[in-house]
Amino acid sequence: MNELQENILRCLGAEEYHPVVAQELSRRLSVKKKNMAEFRQAVEDLAAAGKIRIGKKGRIRLSASSGFIAGVVRKISSGAAFVIPSERSPELMGGDIYVSARDLRDAQTGDEVLVRLSQTRRSGGQRSGVIEKVVERASNVFVGTYSERGGQGYVQVDGTAFDEPIHVGDPGAKGAIDDDKVVIEMLRFPTLSRRGEAVVTKVLGQRGDPGIDTMTVIHSLGLPFEFSEEVLENARVQAENFDETQLGGRQDLTHEVIITIDPVDARDFDDAISLKKSDDGHWHLGVHIADVAHFVTPGSPLDLEAQNRGTSVYLPRHVVPMLPEVISNGLASLQQGNVRFTKSVFVEFDEQGAVVGYEVANSAINVVRRFAYEEVMPLIRNPGKPSEGVTVEVRRLLELMYELAMLLRQRRFAQGALQMGIPEIEIDFDRDGHVTGAHERHHDESHEIIEEFMLAANIAVAKLLATANIPFLRRVHGDPDMLRLKNFQDFCRGLGHDLEQFQSRSEIQALIREVEGKPEGRAINFALLRSMKQAEYSPEEFGHYALAEEDYCHFTSPIRRYPDLTVHRLIGAIAARRTPVSDNMAELIQLGKHCSNTERRAEKAERELIRIKLLRYMAEHVGEEMEAFITGVENFGIFCQGVKIPAEGLIHASALTDDFYQFDPATRTLTGQRTLREFRLGDPVTVLIVSVDLDRRQLNLRISEESAVKNRKTRSPVRSTSKKVEKGEKRNSPEKPVSRSKKPASPRRKRRK
Repeated sequence: MNELQENILRCLGAEEYHPVVAQELSRRLSVKKKNMAEFRQAVEDLAAAGKIRIGKKGRIRLSASSGFIAGVVRKISSGAAFVIPSERSPELMGGDIYVSARDLRDAQTGDEVLVRLSQTRRSGGQRSGVIEKVVERASNVFVGTYSERGGQGYVQVDGTAFDEPIHVGDPGAKGAIDDDKVVIEMLRFPTLSRRGEAVVTKVLGQRGDPGIDTMTVIHSLGLPFEFSEEVLENARVQAENFDETQLGGRQDLTHEVIITIDPVDARDFDDAISLKKSDDGHWHLGVHIADVAHFVTPGSPLDLEAQNRGTSVYLPRHVVPMLPEVISNGLASLQQGNVRFTKSVFVEFDEQGAVVGYEVANSAINVVRRFAYEEVMPLIRNPGKPSEGVTVEVRRLLELMYELAMLLRQRRFAQGALQMGIPEIEIDFDRDGHVTGAHERHHDESHEIIEEFMLAANIAVAKLLATANIPFLRRVHGDPDMLRLKNFQDFCRGLGHDLEQFQSRSEIQALIREVEGKPEGRAINFALLRSMKQAEYSPEEFGHYALAEEDYCHFTSPIRRYPDLTVHRLIGAIAARRTPVSDNMAELIQLGKHCSNTERRAEKAERELIRIKLLRYMAEHVGEEMEAFITGVENFGIFCQGVKIPAEGLIHASALTDDFYQFDPATRTLTGQRTLREFRLGDPVTVLIVSVDLDRRQLNLRISEESAVKNRKTRSPVRSTSKKVEKGEKRNSPEKPVSRSKKPASPRRKRRK
């Protein structure tokens, strides 16, 4: 071990040390700029040797001491929790650690902790433990409802993380009054024997006021929603310096027939397409992506802010962009009739759709026609019908695009790619942001055309970088756990479908096609989705299971995703015949973790705000029945999602009073011991809306008396009535449900793989 490594360990072991990121650690150790490469290598070597651990936010700490296990807390409704170990160990047999409420101390869901195993075991042999230390808090900032009593201020935090209100001191802090939504910063987390204490940092407004729901989600998840003046000024300078006539060695494609296809309400356009077919039958596809890297240089205020945000966040009727609008909706938006700078990927396919070759270029384009998705297929299906503003060349381009895309799609699935058949639902809002209904998202071959071409560009870029041995942020999707796939096989058999080779992607895809449109199709698609891992960003070569690709990355949306921007910089250097400058593996691993976390945070924000909006809608329909289907089955109850309005709620196990139900975790089934009645994923049910608790994010349901799960061979839709809940109906207090409702139509939703 060299002196620098010893200094790092000594600093991390100091009593006053709190985990920081590598850049801050280098400052504390007074590492000079010329020695930064040596410092990064030292950190990488210590992590590889298991002496230090780098957390999910990139903060560095010593590895867990002997006798302790590091992990992340997940609390449950009883007040107890499970700790998910950061690294699996043989003594845990791949399981989580149970921690009783009295042994939890003040740890909360998402906190990174050190846990000491105890001698006691739960039924089934699960290990128990005691929290010894909270290493890193998931958050110190929360949003809740302010109230006063006994001359003191209190805040009931939204959700189910804290059962009791948090004390915030003298009344009227920051001018707060009863029923205001406020932001607090925790000073002392509550335990079983000690109340929590916090300070009010911001008053958002009265609960229920317009815009409060959006601000509640933004603040509760710590979304950076305002740009500093320094960042805005950097964007203005870029706008002033942009000269579309100075191509600077770029490949001039401004006279090519190039089009965009996007949602009708899109505000930014970051991908455009050109396509030709040569005399030898080969296809020559051009995918042209907005050159955000031209405006966002490494280390600039724009770059640091974009890296911190990681991604744009698309909320109902609101966008939290990764970059200021002068860039995202202006300079880097491929608007019709304007010269724009792009990174172009040219892919050549033979007559069968096999890739023959690919190359990249720094380019300039001028989009000749912008299409909305809804406009495309009518033009392709009616080639003889004239359309205003659509030239013969543009119409021919659309026809070629359709022909190639369908060929690529057929070839991709034949090679084992997976696509789950779960329809996406869009929420309808009025001008004031209130939910008025929902509909299935429009998705036809026009979407598939763009999907196939974006996939082709992403794969080509990844293969180019991999062949050149350049480290880069990949989009990886690890192979699913074999036990989960075996459970999926058992689940399918229970529905009458054999899956002989559950490891075979082609056999799984054949099953998905077989059950399309059938009553059990939804159940099988849900079960398959639950058996899969989440995709993430990493420089490690894990491959992409669902796409059946060894090399894959995100390249096509640098306006809204930071990983794409990092790839653009590498491709730009290759196109300019320069040597690409890439971060080392340790830095890329941490950047990948950061971008994966910001992506999950964005998805959580979208789900949370949609859930709040849907709960407000459901609160107006308490006592009514609705058609629903089962989206989750646990030992404590059944999650159901409405068919017409995709709000998700919980039927608590205590509400299933007609029988004693036994839970089978392998098939995710609740079965009545006397009646043999079964509740499975995807089953249609009629449910009664019992109550809504907006602050706790809970929708409580129960099975309608008239609802029954039909025989799976003769199952028919359940009937909906309008029956009110009797007075005095007892409301359950279940574990917090997780919303799985889909994204709204507006603002613009981008493609994601």
